[in-house]
Amino acid sequence: MKKKKRLLGAAGLFTLVLFLSGCSTKPVTGNSTGFWDHYIIWNFSRAIVWLSNLFGGSYGVGIIVFTIIIRIIILPLMQYQMNSSRKMMDIQPQMKALQTKYSSRDVETQQKLQGEMSKLYKDAGVHPFASMLPLLVQMPVLIALYQGIQRTSVLRSGTFLWMELGKADPYFILPVLAALLTFATSKLTMMGQVQQSGIQNVLLLWGMPVMILFMAISLPSALAVYWVVTNAFSVGQTLLLMNPFKLRAEREAKEQKKRDLERQLAKARRSKKRK
Repeated sequence: MKKKKRLLGAAGLFTLVLFLSGCSTKPVTGNSTGFWDHYIIWNFSRAIVWLSNLFGGSYGVGIIVFTIIIRIIILPLMQYQMNSSRKMMDIQPQMKALQTKYSSRDVETQQKLQGEMSKLYKDAGVHPFASMLPLLVQMPVLIALYQGIQRTSVLRSGTFLWMELGKADPYFILPVLAALLTFATSKLTMMGQVQQSGIQNVLLLWGMPVMILFMAISLPSALAVYWVVTNAFSVGQTLLLMNPFKLRAEREAKEQKKRDLERQLAKARRSKKRK
């Protein structure tokens, strides 16, 4: 199940790169037709320009404010995903036990394993694909942001700090920062997990930052601005909603309580035996 989610995530990002590379370059205006161009791209473009004018005419600041607004809007979805992830962490020992019990690779055993896993998910109130929801929501936002910038002349030629928003960052500063913040988000998420695998470490901890780095290097710097802001938001969100240091402390306290109880029971049994 975890492998499927990782493959879906990688496939989604790869699809995004292909989609962005083949997007239309025709200017978008209020007269553009079609649901995507008229209602999505045009309104994204108008919102960014309006926010930019509101904050002194800086299109970079407009993108930053727009990104923060988007993140606030999807915050309930992110909180649901994090709660689901925490529940998934809590049932990892049971999942491991089931995988050990039904370790045979024959069809009948694997069907039993899937049935037991489904029952475990249902009892715990979690959905194994809940972690994919934020990615699926953010993909259209990225595509719309890219097209809004590329197909709106004032945004495409707008500047922010040392960059021209319609072109890649010439010094690779934002791509590197976006990759580092992606790494920080993945690291904090993994620190809160009960069990970790080597494959998961490679794909989650290193794979995503590398993909973000190469995409941010080749795509307009406006997207790098979006990634920096959204990943910085994710770091703060993770520390606030699913702090790994707090989770570890709670887990250690629970284990210590369990050990203390076992010692008390063992002491009571010895005392009873002596009597």
